[in-house]
Amino acid sequence: MSILGTRVIRTEDPRLLTAGGVYVDDLRTPELNGAARLTFVRSPIAHARITGIDTSAAMSEPGVVAVLTVRDMDDLAPPPPDDGSGGGGNEAAPLPLGGPWAEPLLAVDTVRFVGEPVAVVITDGRYQGEDAADLVTVDYEPLPAVVGPAAATRDESLLFPAARSNIAVTREVPADDAPFDACEVVVEQDIVNQRLACMPMEARATAATIEGGKLTVWHSSQNAQLCRMILCGVLGMAPEQIRVVVPDVGGGFGAKVGIDRDALIVAWAARKTGRALRWAETRSENLVGMTQGRAQLHHVKIGGNRDGQILAYRIDIIQDTGAYPRTGGFLPFLTCLMAPGVYDIPEVQTGYRVVVTNATPIHAYRGAGRPEAAAAIERAVDLFAAEIGMDPAEVRRRNFIAPDKFPFQTKTGALYDSGRYEEALNKVLAAAGYGELRQEQERRRASGDVRQLGIGISAYAEITAPDPAVGETAKLEVKDDGTATVYTGSSAHGQGHHTAWAMLVQEELGIPMDQVTVIHGDTDLIPVGVGTYGSRSLQLGGSAVHKAAIEVKDEAKRQAADMLEAAEADVVLDTATGLWQVRGDPDTSLSWGQVAGHASGGSLIADVTFTADLPTFPFGAHVSVVEVDTETGKVTLLRHVTVDDAGPVLNPVLAEGQRHGGIAQGAAQALLEEVLYDADGNPLTSTLADYAAITAAELPSYELVDSETPTTLNPLGVKGIGEAGTIGSTPAVQNAVVDALAYLGVRHVDMPTTPQRVWTAINEAQKASNQ
Repeated sequence: MSILGTRVIRTEDPRLLTAGGVYVDDLRTPELNGAARLTFVRSPIAHARITGIDTSAAMSEPGVVAVLTVRDMDDLAPPPPDDGSGGGGNEAAPLPLGGPWAEPLLAVDTVRFVGEPVAVVITDGRYQGEDAADLVTVDYEPLPAVVGPAAATRDESLLFPAARSNIAVTREVPADDAPFDACEVVVEQDIVNQRLACMPMEARATAATIEGGKLTVWHSSQNAQLCRMILCGVLGMAPEQIRVVVPDVGGGFGAKVGIDRDALIVAWAARKTGRALRWAETRSENLVGMTQGRAQLHHVKIGGNRDGQILAYRIDIIQDTGAYPRTGGFLPFLTCLMAPGVYDIPEVQTGYRVVVTNATPIHAYRGAGRPEAAAAIERAVDLFAAEIGMDPAEVRRRNFIAPDKFPFQTKTGALYDSGRYEEALNKVLAAAGYGELRQEQERRRASGDVRQLGIGISAYAEITAPDPAVGETAKLEVKDDGTATVYTGSSAHGQGHHTAWAMLVQEELGIPMDQVTVIHGDTDLIPVGVGTYGSRSLQLGGSAVHKAAIEVKDEAKRQAADMLEAAEADVVLDTATGLWQVRGDPDTSLSWGQVAGHASGGSLIADVTFTADLPTFPFGAHVSVVEVDTETGKVTLLRHVTVDDAGPVLNPVLAEGQRHGGIAQGAAQALLEEVLYDADGNPLTSTLADYAAITAAELPSYELVDSETPTTLNPLGVKGIGEAGTIGSTPAVQNAVVDALAYLGVRHVDMPTTPQRVWTAINEAQKASNQ
């Protein structure tokens, strides 16, 4: 009987729930005995010139080992020279921009956001650092702050004068109105996809030591090998001189892809001083220093006929990238790629501008460009449906890509592998009781109930493993004691890799899961790997483990045949017992330990890389039900029903966990969460008292409906599930809030749909109706 698809309990959990995880700040490895503590001196001003730094008072404090500024970075290569290009016209730069946009490790002569590192204080004790950091005197000459993407486009104050503009990357939207002129109905809307904090449970943390010329860095990251590559480039060291270890990670969500400047500084300072160093940021540091997500302004235009057919769609994006364009044009590029969503729209026009502002830099956050695309098109479809007076579910049905058109090339260039969009919508509507919900909504409206019901729908497709040709690595070793060890380039930070990879080994080889060890996140043991992001783990990392298991089995078959003096074709593996035998002769059985012991070196090893030709495109549909108090504006999420189709499910426990977490983060954006700055660029949400992170109290129990549409692009038939809930839930919840208020004349409410924002929308609609 196959173990795949069964509800296997996570093997990671007993340790995490009893002894607890071992995160970077928990490490008690001998190399870190007596490690000093590093504390950052961060800018309290959003935009200013640095005219002087005095470290003398801090240096005189007891326990201070060193105070370092950019002047001490004389052992690093200088940043790349300004080539004078200004970066304009770079249409889809996937990497941080150099030249005038280069981001230093420590601020050189200008600070560009509150929280930017200016200096570091190294102390013997944990709690001496903050007091000493307060004694570092930095003289600032304030400059006008650029707050928000709209202000950035005016170029009234430049973050990088050498660039001559705040617009770092541009891809112009086609200015062709002819497709819209041919439509019976055209609707336009400005939509805010607000800035969010990534909020991992474990904030950023790094430790580093150098011994015998080898630098070891322990870092909370999503990919150890990428960390090492970046460290090599920044520090000018060879790969064999650096070891990166990723212990338990308390959440990443994209913000922990690779290694950022703060952690690079820790590694550099350890090399500079020769001291073992530790750094673990506070939550307030995290809320101003860790990269944030989303931060797009959309102008959407959608047109079609009154029969519900959508004929044209345009999205013009302004991407606020914060103080430094770390991702270039990658995020809005993905938003444009996925702009049409699940719809067969004859004309799709996209474009974007990436602008720098005096705020924390933006990077990937769960979904990275795809949730933004779904939020825009799903709001646009609801606006169009409202304009023509048609049920939003019916408008979607009339515009879905038909099942017989797959693989389907969208107008933005994405090649969708498979999809059953109408089936997913019908499933979720039936599970939600859509007809009954609409009837209840009408009863409440007719009775003038203060608590109005809103029903929101979304349908989505997303791209997962967008870099399939890069692939993923896996090494599988079966030892002469019958145990197996998997070395995976994929990186676990809560997804359940250890359980999933052990399941794959048991399925293919019959070695029980409790005899399978999974190792990740150590560049000495796994020098080549890619890591975890973009929902790539199972379809690439899991397929690599599957490939390695097949290679091990093939070699074991040869070894067993030699031992049994039989033809290879006659030797079979009973995966139920994990025994090799001659077909039809169970008395000839050999264990995995016996077969591995017969092999050269006493073990069977396969070291593989799995690559795919194309990315996959999971899909789904969500229904959200909210209750809105029309007197106070308070929104209560009553129900959330979803279909999230990512192909065959390896383990429902793991898949459901990913869906639950994603829905929570998507609903949080729709309802509560937003990073805010005042007019001077001062963060207003730098503590958990100010940033409205969602909790269990605001969330219902989700209703998850199954759907499995395999792909042919990998041997497991699977697609990514990690970001699905985030992509589908946000527009469903937002649409539900607007739907609850539509009878009052409310056309749109930007996210987050806070009580104040909802109450304002209600009152403005009432004023308009009375005029």
